[in-house]
Amino acid sequence: MTSVGFPRALGTCYYPEHWPQEVWAKDAQMMVESGLTWVRIGEFAWSRFEPKPGVLELEWLEEAIKTLTSAGLKVVLGTPTATPPRWMLDKHPDMLAVDAEGRPRGFGSRRHYCFSHAGYREESRRITGILAEVFGSSVAAWQTDNEYGCHDTVLSYSDAALEAFQDWLEARYGTIEALNAAWGNVFWSMEYDRFDQIGLPNLTVTEPNPAHVQAFRRFSSDQVVAFNRAQVEEIRKWSDAPISHNYMGRVTDFDHYDVGADLDIATWDSYPLGFLEDRVGASSERQKAFSRQGDPDFQTFHHDLYRAVGKGRWWIMEQQPGPVNWAPYNPAPLAGMVRLWSWEAFAHGAEAVCYFRWRQAPFAQEQMHSGLLRPDSAPAAGLAEVRQVASELAAAPQVEANVADVALVFDYDAEWAWAVQPHGQGLSYFDLVFEHYRALRRAGLNVDIVAPTTRDFAAYKAVFAPGLMYLSDDLRHALETADCPCVLGPRTGARTLDFEIPVPLPPALSGLDVTVTQVQTLRPDSPVALAGGGYAVGYIETLDGSATAILENISGACLAVQTQNLIYCGAWLDEAGLDRLVALVADSADVSIRSLPDGVRVRRTATQEFWFNHNAHTVDTEAGPMAPASVIWRDL
Repeated sequence: MTSVGFPRALGTCYYPEHWPQEVWAKDAQMMVESGLTWVRIGEFAWSRFEPKPGVLELEWLEEAIKTLTSAGLKVVLGTPTATPPRWMLDKHPDMLAVDAEGRPRGFGSRRHYCFSHAGYREESRRITGILAEVFGSSVAAWQTDNEYGCHDTVLSYSDAALEAFQDWLEARYGTIEALNAAWGNVFWSMEYDRFDQIGLPNLTVTEPNPAHVQAFRRFSSDQVVAFNRAQVEEIRKWSDAPISHNYMGRVTDFDHYDVGADLDIATWDSYPLGFLEDRVGASSERQKAFSRQGDPDFQTFHHDLYRAVGKGRWWIMEQQPGPVNWAPYNPAPLAGMVRLWSWEAFAHGAEAVCYFRWRQAPFAQEQMHSGLLRPDSAPAAGLAEVRQVASELAAAPQVEANVADVALVFDYDAEWAWAVQPHGQGLSYFDLVFEHYRALRRAGLNVDIVAPTTRDFAAYKAVFAPGLMYLSDDLRHALETADCPCVLGPRTGARTLDFEIPVPLPPALSGLDVTVTQVQTLRPDSPVALAGGGYAVGYIETLDGSATAILENISGACLAVQTQNLIYCGAWLDEAGLDRLVALVADSADVSIRSLPDGVRVRRTATQEFWFNHNAHTVDTEAGPMAPASVIWRDL
């Protein structure tokens, strides 16, 4: 497994099967002249690799790779398993995923398979092995599949998933009696006699048992891990090149840390303007203000998350260079934003930023998705900024990583638990953690997102771990004994591993005398005012105990408490409330914070400080006036 990183570079995504062979060399030359190093190919080309079962046509791919590498480019070869060809369905008609309403996810676009289908998993292993054997020494890196989980494709309610889930449950619980006890199936007479009686948690009359749903979420994630691992095993038989997968923004249906454990590099696909419209969750006013720049924190949240998933190594495999085709609204980036997004990624430690795509397709579903070239091969607007970044990279010193002041725990299992039992409309773990991340960034702090398997926090001055519904004993102990302030809650330790309310009641932290005696969710029009400014919104707990109150509501009820290093916050706080909490923690940790202008963000490396203005207007900062959509850096 390769662990040494590549030099910082730019790249693009290319589809030689879409274009006449006579343009490949010209494209490759133009890529090099534009300052690009990497080119990803092949991830959607199975029907051209194998037009009929067992009939391989790889000569064109060999010629494409030769053309690109001869020009000086490095090739990332994708396995084509996100787009099985039509003949595959004739061979395996039951391979399609099924949605929660019992409807097959049919052929005609992409990702039309169920992770649990053994036959399709073996077909994926087979084609991966063929490509690895033929091209293992020709390519510089690999990508498995494409965007696991995109289009809500992790949770499948197929017959294959049902059978695999029953086997998974038997392996996990051993006996049906143990499962009944763990799930509390005495409630509503839900007890089972055999594992093959257990169905999937959909199409029930009312809500299914939350323990059943959480088990299904964990099973579904494990199926993605196993599917990916089968491909990794085949590649490693034939190639020493590093292996990656391109994750997505706010796709959380599988545990990315578990998938990443088998890989060398985490990559992700960054579409700031599309994401602002369809998944950030910003207000309409915020969407309007940043419609051509993207949310100032959403991209960097994922940079920091995937740096953790990649164990320090991460890329952007697809960076938006112009309007996309799939969001509710698809504006063009403000001039300067393609450059800003690129430098922002490098400031957060990216090895490569690759733009999607090289040339805009004149056909099919993505014909309205812009590229670096127009369909007529003339340069599109983003290419000039890409060339500017390439020139700047050649002259700029390499970014040297440093450990952030603050660690922020992100746990996929907690995300599923909140989704299973949000207790209030619109409440999600992702939003809770993301809003803490925003507050830390507003304060000018670097953040390391860390996995819930982290046990050593000695490098950090503060730790934030909100919303961990299940808190393992060893993580609990690590936080209790950390030599820095640790912020937990709300809902920390609120459920056992099998979704039972624990006794003693949460949070049950050694050394912190506080107990959650009641929980309630708040209407959006009924926030609870804090004494001193800010509000509790969405979720609030009643706290009992002798720990010192550090935040109260205007009626004097305690909302956050502290004893030594442990801080428990029993409320979902708004921006003003979170800013106050961050300031309190920073003071306790002796960490300096800033009050940054709206839309301005700072990232410190070991030797430099980067400033980013995401606004469409000039902003005065301590680094000097910053033009709209601009980035500046200075030595420390």
